[in-house]
Amino acid sequence: MTRLDDATATVAAYLADHESRDLLRFITCGSVDDGKSTLIGRLLFDTRGLFEDQLAALEADSRRHGTQSGRVDYALLLDGLAAEREQGITIDVAYRFFGTAKRKFIVADCPGHEQYTRNMATGASTAEAAVVLVDARKGLLTQTRRHSFIVSLLGIRHVALAVNKMDLVGYDRAVFDAIEAEYRALATQLGIDHVTAVPLSALEGDNLTARSSNTGWYEGSTLLEFLESVPVGGHGGRPGLRLPVQWVSRPNQDFRGFAGTIAAGQVRPGDEIVALPSGRRSKVARIVTADGDLEVAGPGRAVTLTLEHELDISRGDVIAAAHDAPEVSDQFAAHVLWFDGAPLLPGRPYWLRIGTREVGASVTEIKHRVDVNTQEPLAAKHLEMNEVGVCNLYLDQPVPFEPYRDNRDLGAFILIDRETNATVGAGTIDFALRRAANIHWQHVDVDKAARARLKKQAPRCVWFTGLSGSGKSTIANLVEKRLHALGLHTYILDGDNVRHGLNKDLGFTPEDRVENIRRVAEVARLMTDAGLIVLVSFISPYRSERRLARELFEPGEFIEAYVDTPLEVAEARDVKGLYAKARAGRIPNFTGIDSPYEVPEHAELVLDTVHESAEALAQRVVDRLLSPP
Repeated sequence: MTRLDDATATVAAYLADHESRDLLRFITCGSVDDGKSTLIGRLLFDTRGLFEDQLAALEADSRRHGTQSGRVDYALLLDGLAAEREQGITIDVAYRFFGTAKRKFIVADCPGHEQYTRNMATGASTAEAAVVLVDARKGLLTQTRRHSFIVSLLGIRHVALAVNKMDLVGYDRAVFDAIEAEYRALATQLGIDHVTAVPLSALEGDNLTARSSNTGWYEGSTLLEFLESVPVGGHGGRPGLRLPVQWVSRPNQDFRGFAGTIAAGQVRPGDEIVALPSGRRSKVARIVTADGDLEVAGPGRAVTLTLEHELDISRGDVIAAAHDAPEVSDQFAAHVLWFDGAPLLPGRPYWLRIGTREVGASVTEIKHRVDVNTQEPLAAKHLEMNEVGVCNLYLDQPVPFEPYRDNRDLGAFILIDRETNATVGAGTIDFALRRAANIHWQHVDVDKAARARLKKQAPRCVWFTGLSGSGKSTIANLVEKRLHALGLHTYILDGDNVRHGLNKDLGFTPEDRVENIRRVAEVARLMTDAGLIVLVSFISPYRSERRLARELFEPGEFIEAYVDTPLEVAEARDVKGLYAKARAGRIPNFTGIDSPYEVPEHAELVLDTVHESAEALAQRVVDRLLSPP
């Protein structure tokens, strides 16, 4: 055998050994300046996970940006953004790969600042273990507790409590013991089953990869030993197949396959499957991959399945084992972690993405929010940024799901703002709500079309929106008078009038405003279903709620009429004296003064009350209503 053959065999053996090692994903988290980036940087250095050019760059960066008085600053290996180096903090989640003779690792260095809690949750969502750092000088802080709560919420059950900077407290055992005792009490409260406490100094390397003589009183494992021994792949899960469909593959008319990554279970040709949410069944014909057909495929494998029968399956559906299928529902109890600066409001519409499926959703009720320090439930009508709440959710269509404790892929979701497409929240499903399980839409023979034919009109909803005093009610009243004279059947839903009855229990907080519009939109939909032309006159200041109302109607039925009156003109009219009271602070949350009005972006009608009379504007509305939908 030649030297080349020897080298080839050596490389092949090394690659085979490397491939056979299991992989642990873990996060480092905790409060600001606890030393997370330094710990990972030192771990990479000590496990020889750096190339020579990286070491040279690290030494140069340490002289330029370092915080260790000329010594190597290991944190710079992780703080890659310019803003991070300038401020000396971690902003984004930094992922690094390294390995030892026993295992491969992907570590997520999560930011400690409260405003970047969403980034920490992102890192934790795929982790199987967590290293929670605590500065020995400071003990447990609010962010330590918040991160630990998120670790618990996301199902991580193996935690290393890394009591860092022990060198700055003289390696005092009493300090370590006190922090460990306090954290174990917190872990018990949170349901974190396995905690390993390690006294260390990330900067000096104490108890990181080797036991330190500075802590002769400590007889436990090093941090690396903990990471090498944590069980992998044991997060919940049931044996049945779970394949969220990412793509329907149709390269030609003779092939139709359903592509995705197996989230749980195994699949073999001949297995009986069920497609959800439709519930239709078939059997697996082939397991197709880029490397050829397989006889069996398991979790994490990207495959394309072909079936024996032609089923209507789309992206977002789930192919599951027929003998062990997940549930399907459109209402859930869930824990929600809110990311956005604007609060989460019950009733406001969002997009919800679960697995590969995206549906419309809203929070119907916030049961309570959770105090991150005590885990006590607190009353709440909305959730602010970084708050966690137990909520009820309603979806506009049923989705396959499993409780998060059983399946991360089908039990976790994100909430997306419909206007900005920004991710504003994340959550975990606890269980389905059974309250609607026995409620079904009752068929009636006399439908909307029949009612409309009897009235000889096309049912519509005209939604007048604008500032208080803009002229909404005046124009709506003129429109109804002209329609009535034409023999058409109408009804006005006026904001002030409705608040005397249906909505008299609601105030003017953002939460109450959302519920106010939700109720009125549902009533307007029912009236349209009765064949009426409904004229809704409400300030309805938020675009999201007006969009929610629009989506209740069929295409062409909803007409948004923006009564465009500048604030100064509306305030000058002020026939009810409301603006004067608001300016004096006697009416809080008054639209245009201390509560925002969001101007419609795509209104069907823009009614300019400054340059046109109310009579002329009313005729424009009538003309629109008399034209075909």
